[in-house]
Amino acid sequence: MAKFEFIKNEIEGLVVIKPTVFGDDRGFFMETFHKEEFAAAGITREFVQDNHSKSSKGVLRGLHFQKEFPQGKLVRVVKGSVFDVAVDLRKDSPTYKQHYIIHLSGENQKQFLIPRGFAHGFVVLSETALFSYKCDNVYNKESEGAINPFDEELNINWEVNKEDVEIIEQKTEKQHEEQIVENSKEELTNNSYYKTLYNVLSKDNLIKVFYVLKQILCLLNFRYKTLCIK
Repeated sequence: MAKFEFIKNEIEGLVVIKPTVFGDDRGFFMETFHKEEFAAAGITREFVQDNHSKSSKGVLRGLHFQKEFPQGKLVRVVKGSVFDVAVDLRKDSPTYKQHYIIHLSGENQKQFLIPRGFAHGFVVLSETALFSYKCDNVYNKESEGAINPFDEELNINWEVNKEDVEIIEQKTEKQHEEQIVENSKEELTNNSYYKTLYNVLSKDNLIKVFYVLKQILCLLNFRYKTLCIK
């Protein structure tokens, strides 16, 4: 008995994978990946990174891709339910800018193979969803790219209203830097010592601080007596 069923579709490279699930009233068991079985189906890529996320209902992650360092992905839902979308970004492909939608859930146990050259995203239908995926290239922040999931040209039917979703996009390098600055400000504000120091060194107190310093220098008989205020 085959451990997996590999189902191709009209967009070359995309494959829906149905694992064989052995279950009874005590639970179930299945293999989610088998190198030799996948190779026999023509899938020989080497996966080098595994990712796992948790998202709430209405969260839409995507559409994401990497420009200079593209990633192929093998995605699945461990718990919950999502609509998963892959968009063909290969300019030499006859299905360029076309997309494929699949319902993935912890119940149907389906997996979705997305080769390099695609943008990928999903929207959560259940209260929460645990989403797991393998990548054949490592994450590269400088190579991040994102497409508006509601782009009119792509015309993707997410089967949810735009007003009902929270779109999560990967941050650009500038956004990462801005977030670091904001986090630093917040940390300083919440620290009582730095908060006091910040207040002392604020513009309103600079003149007072300068005056006090000069008085201290005078008391210490600092040689530049011209600084002293008589």
